[in-house]
Amino acid sequence: MVNYIIRDLLSVLRYLPYGLAVGILVALLLGVVNDWRVRRKRKPFSVAATTSFFMYVVIILFITFLSRETGSNKGIDLELFSTWGINDRNNAYVVENVLLFIPYGFVCAWAIRPARRFLVCLLIGLATCVGIEYMQLITQRGYFQIDDVITNTLGAVIGYLVFICVPHRDSVEKEEAQLPT
Repeated sequence: MVNYIIRDLLSVLRYLPYGLAVGILVALLLGVVNDWRVRRKRKPFSVAATTSFFMYVVIILFITFLSRETGSNKGIDLELFSTWGINDRNNAYVVENVLLFIPYGFVCAWAIRPARRFLVCLLIGLATCVGIEYMQLITQRGYFQIDDVITNTLGAVIGYLVFICVPHRDSVEKEEAQLPT
């Protein structure tokens, strides 16, 4: 199973240039938008967080949707845990679905301030997963599987938990604001 996971993770690296291209465009656009916001005395967007979020969304779309041919898969599987335990290949898919959304949960909480609350991040992750599964169903580029929704959402939650465990700049700024001057 581990060999499948490693091979599959290495194979998705081919989508990194697409994510980087979108990241460059988003960073340039944010530079313009942030200049405008600063001139109007508004807080600028985090370029690193927002760029990372859009880059990862593009990579997820390529992995889950655009890398497959239309009509290659069709159907709905609403049976819980139907993919686990069949063989090592299917078990690897389950683990990969969790791994795929861990960075998504992290960058979601980093880039979208309301997603720093657990329920908001959970709902965004769930909505993203259901949206991907629905698009796979209507384009026949993948099965709509309840297991995928659950495992992807679990990955987003794990990513959120990693985010809240990692010290970040906002908490440092709050602490500095409370220090006597």
